[in-house]
Amino acid sequence: MNLIHIAQETFQIEAQSLLDAIDHIDESFIEAIELIEQTSGKLIVTGVGKSGLVGAKIAATLASTGTSSFFLHPTEALHGDLGMIGSGDTLLAISYSGESEELTKILPHIKRFDIPLIGLTANSNSTLGSYSDVLLSIAVQKEACPLGIAPTTSTTLTMAMGDALAVALMRKRGFRAEDFASFHPGGSLGKKLFVKIKDLMRVENLPIIETQTTLNKAIVVMSEGKLGTVLIIDAQRSLVGLLSDGDLRRALMRDDFDLNQTAITYATKNPKSYQNSELLASEALEIIEDNRIQLLIITNNQKHIRGVLHIHDLVTAGIKR
Repeated sequence: MNLIHIAQETFQIEAQSLLDAIDHIDESFIEAIELIEQTSGKLIVTGVGKSGLVGAKIAATLASTGTSSFFLHPTEALHGDLGMIGSGDTLLAISYSGESEELTKILPHIKRFDIPLIGLTANSNSTLGSYSDVLLSIAVQKEACPLGIAPTTSTTLTMAMGDALAVALMRKRGFRAEDFASFHPGGSLGKKLFVKIKDLMRVENLPIIETQTTLNKAIVVMSEGKLGTVLIIDAQRSLVGLLSDGDLRRALMRDDFDLNQTAITYATKNPKSYQNSELLASEALEIIEDNRIQLLIITNNQKHIRGVLHIHDLVTAGIKR
């Protein structure tokens, strides 16, 4: 038994089914898109078994790409959840045979409420086919399953049909990356487009010292601050320097090293700072990486320190360029 050959054959059968389906996309697809666009309520997806699992994914894809949608199991609908479907909604029902008992039982009630129905089935003469206002074919020549029993090729095609609906709706509505991110604020794209410096910067218990502070006292503040850095301000409380652990190591190599000397003596003068806390965190990461620093200091117009943003804070938050 050549398992690699079996895997390749499975891919071939399912891929060929998708290619064959291209020629069967017709005006019904446009009608389905128009019906969904005209839906003032929600697009409700339903199905049983493997069709139900695929339907849940389709509903999730639609919901995240601008179409208000959710999945409803037909059995639950029969036991009270039918009330979740209301005027202005559209139903997208999936059944390969078109005769799934749990699904066909709710169809008369759907029509009684005058809810538009888009059917995904392989059998246009089935119960689902007869009730559908718009019918999309998900018929395949053969399942990849060697017994021809387990839904394999058919579920792949159904998934692709759902994706095609979602993508067509995105294109028609001019759905943008910013729109997608608004539905995924916790995702990497959402973080890149929405999380700002002010959302992540540290503003309390900052390791700040004054220009007259000695190095030995600065080291204590550095240790307590847990940033590997102390910020140095002048008498007007304006930022004038930064002493990092790297600066401290370099100071140790100097002949004039003295713990009783002022920390500003060994510090980096006029360190990199930024005034706009509304800047996106992803852009702040670019500044940090391009300048090869670990800490970005946020100040106001008078160079007074408002907060700091450490590269570790960005990494922990999952911010990427």
